[in-house]
Amino acid sequence: MFKINNNYLKLPGSYLFSTIGKKVAGFKAEHPDKKVISLGIGDVTQPLAPAVISALHKAVDEMGAAETFKGYAPELGYEFLRKAIAENDYKSRGVEIALDEIFVSDGAKSDSGNIGDIFSVDNKIAVCDPVYPVYVDANAMEGRTGIYQKEFEKWSNVIYMPCTAETDFAPELPEEEPDMIYLCFPNNPTGSTVKKAELQKWVDYALKTGAVIIYDAAYEAYISEEDVPHSIYECEGAKGCAIEIRSFSKNAGFTGTRLGFTVIPKELKSGDVSLNSLWARRHGTKFNGAPYIIQRAGEAVYSEEGRKQTKEQVAYYMNNAKIIREELKAAGYTVSGGINAPYIWLKTPDNMTSWEFFDCLLEKANVVGTPGSGFGPSGEGYFRLTAFGTYENTIEAMERIKRI
Repeated sequence: MFKINNNYLKLPGSYLFSTIGKKVAGFKAEHPDKKVISLGIGDVTQPLAPAVISALHKAVDEMGAAETFKGYAPELGYEFLRKAIAENDYKSRGVEIALDEIFVSDGAKSDSGNIGDIFSVDNKIAVCDPVYPVYVDANAMEGRTGIYQKEFEKWSNVIYMPCTAETDFAPELPEEEPDMIYLCFPNNPTGSTVKKAELQKWVDYALKTGAVIIYDAAYEAYISEEDVPHSIYECEGAKGCAIEIRSFSKNAGFTGTRLGFTVIPKELKSGDVSLNSLWARRHGTKFNGAPYIIQRAGEAVYSEEGRKQTKEQVAYYMNNAKIIREELKAAGYTVSGGINAPYIWLKTPDNMTSWEFFDCLLEKANVVGTPGSGFGPSGEGYFRLTAFGTYENTIEAMERIKRI
């Protein structure tokens, strides 16, 4: 008789955003007359930039002609896109990344969930707390996290690095040495960032202990402050200890078209084994490549027009973030984030739990956010709002929240 992967049975409940979706759907069914505004899931609302749309149309036309038709994409991704990435995301910041160190994919979420395939289940992971759920859940599915301790809302074999108000919602170096360290800056969900000198400490720590850093830079386009690194490879020695994952979803609105990439330097090794070669093997075996038309769209993001247009979109969302941040502070909420990231992290009022505040907002203001406890135990008593709504909905949502 066939057997299942019992690690899936250890997972608590359903995926966070699935739970939210079910709750919201139930509320809408009971109150069809209510207009619900979602500031919960980090999905964009602005249409793709004109330069991107133009590239898509052109690529579609190419697929309709025999002389320009494209079949399977190259395993690492088309060279035209990897060149654009290497030049614009890295060389422009003084970092040299080889084309065969860039692996084009269908998004950062997929790569974040799949990167564990090349690591032994014996590795111990360290995560920020609160944290994007995929990091922990994916490792739990592979059997790397131990037993889920419901009373503590923690896994027995995971090192949690509390990100609290006392630490400015950034992690501190763990006392127990991990093998794999997940970092996300600008951070989802708290919106926190670290200066380059602070990130260098993590690189030095990983090099000293022999750990690998999985660095999620999906929100780097939202960084506005000086001395906040856009890439971990801006730090000395990072190529010897870090994997960087990036996305086109939030910087260019590709949530519905799906595109991302992972960088694994060839000098990153476990003994004599290159992680680059392992990921190349996994990538070639289990992934069939992002579509040609989408990769051409990604290339257009780096064009002069594309850069200008996508920066305008980022500015649009960050203006929403400013509105949410300022309006909530004026209403007496304790708020952080919203400066280098499109997320606002707020303390729930009146000692409400995260889910109690979720229900309160949904029922009394018809506004959807994300309970902080869904991101980890240190997220209890906090709540995340996103700036990815429309300007009009953001204004209306703030007015509703202030009336509670």
